[in-house]
Amino acid sequence: MTYDFDTIVDRRNTGSLKWDVKDNELPMWVADMDFQAAPEIRQALEERMRHGVFGYSIIPEDWEKAYISWWKRRHNLDIDPSWLTFCTGVVPAISSTVRKLTTPNENVLIQTPVYNIFFNSIINNGRRVLESPLAYDGQKYCIDFEALEEKLADPQTSLMILCNPHNPVGQIWDKETLARIGELCWKHHVVVLSDEIHCDITDPGKEYIPFASVSEHCRENSITCIAPTKAFNIAGLQTAAIMAPNANLHHKIWRALNTDEVAEPNAFAIAATVAAFNKGEAWLEELRQYLFSNKQMVLKFFEKNLPQIHILPSEATYLLWLDCSKITDDTNELTDRIREKTGLYLSAGEQFGGNGKRFIRFNIACPKATLEDGLNRLLKALS
Repeated sequence: MTYDFDTIVDRRNTGSLKWDVKDNELPMWVADMDFQAAPEIRQALEERMRHGVFGYSIIPEDWEKAYISWWKRRHNLDIDPSWLTFCTGVVPAISSTVRKLTTPNENVLIQTPVYNIFFNSIINNGRRVLESPLAYDGQKYCIDFEALEEKLADPQTSLMILCNPHNPVGQIWDKETLARIGELCWKHHVVVLSDEIHCDITDPGKEYIPFASVSEHCRENSITCIAPTKAFNIAGLQTAAIMAPNANLHHKIWRALNTDEVAEPNAFAIAATVAAFNKGEAWLEELRQYLFSNKQMVLKFFEKNLPQIHILPSEATYLLWLDCSKITDDTNELTDRIREKTGLYLSAGEQFGGNGKRFIRFNIACPKATLEDGLNRLLKALS
């Protein structure tokens, strides 16, 4: 490999949310990676820093061109620059969209188990969470379309938040599935907010499909959150984009983001984004290979040592969803015991809704030596 993903970088005492833990603890919970950002991104940031003046920033044309080029090259989607609006992050974009496109006490539909912060963006804004749980057959998840349509048909349901690819399940929704969601939402006048932040972290040979690319109804009735932050491990730089092809929706979201004061970049956000999309492709390709090999390492370890735990098939993200139903029906208690006994800090699944109480989310985006340490701690705890 050209790039180094094996070196362990000490993140303790750096103000890291993930690593704000006791000295003996190993955090493998929140979704950020323990790899340094691509050298090309760091170089761009160093050049910006050396300039020494960090005043207010504009959104230059280079920013739009970087997104447009990347999505055309990587995802076969033609983006018009008028569709894009800068935002400081996907979560602020989701919260702004909830406030702008819904009214208090209306339903916002989510397919659980799903990214837990979706709940916050809905509840904290006085809206109702409407869960449409994914159907689980003991091996994998799929969408229960009959239940989904019933909930979309409720006149109180005005927005659906789609996770594409899906966190924590790790599933890439195929074109047929996305098209069916799009038609149901169009039929029942429900706008789709598609969170596609994990779209570039797919297994080698696997490709996600942008929701807006599937059909005219999907394009005209959707808002998409995209960003380089998850794939290139630069979430702390607070940079993302909202894509809304429909002019009316675009104007509403542009107005919402500016009203909420989350539409202006900091001094480093633009440089990092442009460098990631224009110069980071080779690094990303090696990262995807490394993450895939980490997945294989985990699968072999569980097959040999922990066969009672089922790892769901994962095509995207670096988050594995572990079915622990053969050993517990309460992973809150289980993850607490694991942490207390070994220091391994994992995410209990109940916070993701649906049937998550029997699951654990496991972040494997780390050097192999760290991953081996985590696996051995888990084995020790469960033994």
